[in-house]
Amino acid sequence: MDRRAFLAALAAAGAAQPGPANAAATTTPPRAGNVVLAHGLFADGSCWSQVIPRLQAAGLQVTAVQNPLTTLEESVAAARRALALQDGPTVLVGHSFSGMIVTEAGVDPKVTALVYVAARAPDAGEDYAALAARYPTPPASAGIVWSGDWAQLSEAAFLRDFAGDLPPEQARALYAVQGPFNRQLLAGKTTQAAWRLKPSYYAVSNRDRTIDPDLERFMARRMGATTIELDSSHLSLISHPREIADLILRACGHP
Repeated sequence: MDRRAFLAALAAAGAAQPGPANAAATTTPPRAGNVVLAHGLFADGSCWSQVIPRLQAAGLQVTAVQNPLTTLEESVAAARRALALQDGPTVLVGHSFSGMIVTEAGVDPKVTALVYVAARAPDAGEDYAALAARYPTPPASAGIVWSGDWAQLSEAAFLRDFAGDLPPEQARALYAVQGPFNRQLLAGKTTQAAWRLKPSYYAVSNRDRTIDPDLERFMARRMGATTIELDSSHLSLISHPREIADLILRACGHP
């Protein structure tokens, strides 16, 4: 699909969504020159390595946050430090768990739009685990291996359930750099829902085995997000970097 056809499909997908939770969700965002990227569980900042050059080629200033994966509060603080360094309008992007970060930190006045990539998107104070329990348990959950209060995904689950559409040698390299997360991270709840205030965009992965695709669709509909759906594993930012970069460019107000 060429860029023109992609943008036409993107517009059609957004128009098909029901009314947003807040009218701002459908507002055209102002042009932004900065992008801050946040990674989720089982990953580090390098997971954006194929998206970043595409954004930089469009003239954007890009920062990938190294999420500490300790507590939600400390993870949000890391994103806020990155936002504080930005000069002017900024789009905040989160993959997977870091949708929690986008939802909380996205109220920053510098943030003009939000992008969720197969990401959690809770409401303020919502128990995400209770929300997720309304949907089938994703297979990756069975592959989490604990060592005291720290956990990561087993290699088998990583290759099969997290990065299932990547070549095995590439998936193994990503497995090697995954950051362990602390048990306390999962206990955090957002206190704000930036998607009720800012234009929002969502990329659903329809072959996701880490977050149920129907849960992703529900969260995207609820926020009234401009939504695309990719034939992808949870790692669409690596298997479909062009589409993810184009979605971010749309959020930045680029044609």
